[in-house]
Amino acid sequence: MPKNTDINLLPQQEFETSTVGRILKWATGTFRIIVIITEIVVMGAFLSRFWLDAQNSTLTDSIKVKSAQITAQSDLEKQFRAVQSQLNIFSQLSETHNSSQRIEDITSKLAPDITLSGLSISETSAQIKGTSLSDMGIAQFTANLQADKSFKDVEIGQVNSSQNNPVATDFSISITY
Repeated sequence: MPKNTDINLLPQQEFETSTVGRILKWATGTFRIIVIITEIVVMGAFLSRFWLDAQNSTLTDSIKVKSAQITAQSDLEKQFRAVQSQLNIFSQLSETHNSSQRIEDITSKLAPDITLSGLSISETSAQIKGTSLSDMGIAQFTANLQADKSFKDVEIGQVNSSQNNPVATDFSISITY
């Protein structure tokens, strides 16, 4: 029976001691380490994909829920902003000038036969439009306004016969504070 012998075509002693042998041995060892590290990185990336997919689906669901909440409350938000805007306008108007006090000052000086049809008040002036049954009523109203020291200037604008009532007279007065 033949004897089992291993045949090695590369002699071990001479190959390991030669320069080419050492370079080949170093290269095969180094490439083996590089392949192992690459496989570890690829496996880590593959396994982390499952965690990233779970994070992505959780975040997508959260965005859908929050988007639905925002949509559901958009009408309330619009109403709230409209009321807030109106309150800001009111607070600005009430801070800049006391219009209710000005209106009260003007209307307290009305003659009995005068009816106001328009009153426009700004920060420094007022425009009054009205109708009177007599010219004396207009004169009395103007004199009352001029007597008030809080008004700097009172000027009568247009005075015309009323188109609606032939007995009445339409007038306009400008007041400067």
